[in-house]
Amino acid sequence: MTVTVTGASGHVGTNLVRALVSGGKRVRVLIHVNKHPLEGLDVEIVYGNICDLKSLNEAFGDTVVVYHLAADISLAAGNWDQVESVNVLGTRNVVDACLNNQVKRLVHFSSIHALDHKHKAGTLDESCPLGESLECLPYNRSKALAEREVYQGIERGLNAVIVRPTAIVGPYDFQPSYFGEVLLSLAKGKLPAIVAGGFDWVDVRDVVRGAIQVGDNARAGSNYLLSGHWATLREVASLVQDITGVKAPGLVCPLWLAGIGAPLAASWSKMMGKHPLYSTFSINTLRSSRMVSHEKATRELNYDPRPLRETIEDTLRWFRETGQITYPLKSSLPEKV
Repeated sequence: MTVTVTGASGHVGTNLVRALVSGGKRVRVLIHVNKHPLEGLDVEIVYGNICDLKSLNEAFGDTVVVYHLAADISLAAGNWDQVESVNVLGTRNVVDACLNNQVKRLVHFSSIHALDHKHKAGTLDESCPLGESLECLPYNRSKALAEREVYQGIERGLNAVIVRPTAIVGPYDFQPSYFGEVLLSLAKGKLPAIVAGGFDWVDVRDVVRGAIQVGDNARAGSNYLLSGHWATLREVASLVQDITGVKAPGLVCPLWLAGIGAPLAASWSKMMGKHPLYSTFSINTLRSSRMVSHEKATRELNYDPRPLRETIEDTLRWFRETGQITYPLKSSLPEKV
């Protein structure tokens, strides 16, 4: 029996594929362009595109479970057409292909950003409404509308479940991710200042374990927040300093000032061909609620996220092992991730 993973070469995808292979699953991966993060793994590679329904129908044949991770994580403010085509219409194609091929279960990877935080006081949980209004940032709205596509598929008979991780961090971060770049900059002493505020950070391996549990055991139509631990960027920087010995930035920029400078920083990063470490999206994220509950996942799936220090330490060690950090790490943990 085959499980198929879209977005398999991304940060979550590479960790998910490794966990599925380790668990004895026969894994097929849908690759659009880059297969480098999956080299050496015992998987079947199929080239395709979630924007092309025909390629999905070919990829999903004889598939029991589809894990849908492929998405455009572009965080710019004026890119609705781009994120809609991939995140919304691409998810519609995935739903159609699952129904066409009688896939027994779809596990859809959404995001905490699909939720409308403004209309939920106190703790964020599964009762928070989706952020579908035009006031929401394009990426957030696209993830909310992608969930709507899944729910419409459920009404048509699809057996689907949804997971919503918070901010993901962890090893096998090949590209690297936005937050992976922040950790690298901190570990290399190249970040002159950090921004005030914080977020809920979750280990990619915990997200993967939770998603596999959801795929195996959750009720059809259910959804789960997969959160970790809330921490400020200053606390994260202190962890990096403690682990690597590289001094954390002494300057902490208030959120209001960072918000003013974010558009300029984004323009400069674009000119330099790099991701902006701070953007309007990330500044808004750092203002969001510090209370994110994974109580439902813990109660129903025995979900238990590991300590944040362990996550940061393992991530930095992986960056070192791949040659992106060249000095020894101060670590009391075993050498292998």
